[in-house]
Amino acid sequence: MRRLDVLDQALFTRIATARSRGTGRRTAPWMRGLSRAANHGVLWFGTAAVLGAVGGRAGRRAALRGVGSLALASTVANIAAKQLTRRPRPQLDPVPAARRLLRQPITTSFPSGHSASAAAFATAVAIESPAAAAVVVPAALAVGASRVYTGAHYPGDVLAGFALGSALAALTLRWWPRSSDVPPPAGPPRRAAPALPEGAGLSVVVNSGSGSGALTPAGPEETAELLRTLLTRADVRVCGPDDDLPTLLTEAADRAAAAGGALGVCGGDGSVNLAAGLAVERNLPLAVFPGGTLNHFALDLGIDGPEATAAAVAAGTACGVDLGIAADDTERRHFLNTFSLGVYPELVRVRESLEGRLGKWPALAVAVVRVLAAAEPVTVRAGGRDRRLWLLFAGNGAYDPPGFAPTHRTGLADGLLDIRIVDGGSPFGRTRLAAAFLSGTLSRSRVYHSARLGALDLDALGSADRIAVDGESVPAAGALRLAKARQALTVYRPALD
Repeated sequence: MRRLDVLDQALFTRIATARSRGTGRRTAPWMRGLSRAANHGVLWFGTAAVLGAVGGRAGRRAALRGVGSLALASTVANIAAKQLTRRPRPQLDPVPAARRLLRQPITTSFPSGHSASAAAFATAVAIESPAAAAVVVPAALAVGASRVYTGAHYPGDVLAGFALGSALAALTLRWWPRSSDVPPPAGPPRRAAPALPEGAGLSVVVNSGSGSGALTPAGPEETAELLRTLLTRADVRVCGPDDDLPTLLTEAADRAAAAGGALGVCGGDGSVNLAAGLAVERNLPLAVFPGGTLNHFALDLGIDGPEATAAAVAAGTACGVDLGIAADDTERRHFLNTFSLGVYPELVRVRESLEGRLGKWPALAVAVVRVLAAAEPVTVRAGGRDRRLWLLFAGNGAYDPPGFAPTHRTGLADGLLDIRIVDGGSPFGRTRLAAAFLSGTLSRSRVYHSARLGALDLDALGSADRIAVDGESVPAAGALRLAKARQALTVYRPALD
């Protein structure tokens, strides 16, 4: 190690004393500016925002994986690794004053946190979108080079940061498979549904409050015009900021029932949940146009855009889908995707209280920090005894992969609830949970339990006064029964071989 350290210092000195022929004065401000732009991940958060806005589905996945990988790499590099190594920063004597940063970093040197974050973000983007990586990777390499050029780090610090960030980004595949690794959706049982040529009899509501979805980054009016172009005889209306979505969906369902047609919704999973309940009540088929941030239900059905849904509506191809039921002492609710109690409903509540001021994704990041810092397990009663839980998750159908972060289903009519529990009663439960989650070994941890059941009963919710259904946090009380309504919903979907 001593020999490597001497070599690293010698290489740093050589780079610092090298003269740039004719470009030194022009390069120094550019390199310093790039290094400053990467402070606190600002450069990468901005890049993620652009990817999410114009990159389509692959860009959104790349942005989400990139931000998550950056947060993980920054934490490991700046909090854990730097404290363990405590390597002093380079001496700036050989570095020309024109190259130096105006504000010198005060933390220890090894590894380079800037380089770890840059490599983590770039590797994550490359996993999801090689085309975007062609732009992001050179920028990440330039950020690493700028840290040596300005005298902030030794070359070894940067190389170690690159290695650490890339490895941690690759590790996210244990929790969240890349889209190409997700098997195609299996075909739920086909169900008879009326063919609606050019959308005749279809009433659609476009929710302007949903996130940027799989359609385009265009606004709700442009999205509505796209649907009117695809289905020229459909009744397409926009739910604006001052409108009430449940009221508009109810009116649309009444029009569809009177016409003997179908109900349509363009929005995220919460909007689809509302429409599904109305469709089941009125025995209507449902047309789902993905228009939210993640669109889990649509993607699990194999719907990747408006054209697929429009073709299914015109042809009358549909399937039967199970409906999850969560019934407590006050209300009977349904869910298309997931139910949970414990930490997650509180996280959703805090995020919703902040997203009006911060936006959805920054609000989620703040909520994670707040909730996990102060969270305690909830106590519920099941099987005649009290149980402390960090989380109880129930999926409407079997999810993959196993562990803390289920992402996709290959079937939606299996009659099963995918139950996952993270135990809060074990000694050092918080530490064990964090270690298992970060190492990707939660599915094999003793604090994690899973089963696939037709129903689950909780005798009392105890301190769990909120639950989450399809990502929406709602109050709950008393006993709780989770069950399934087999193939209760008819949904248009493209014909699959």
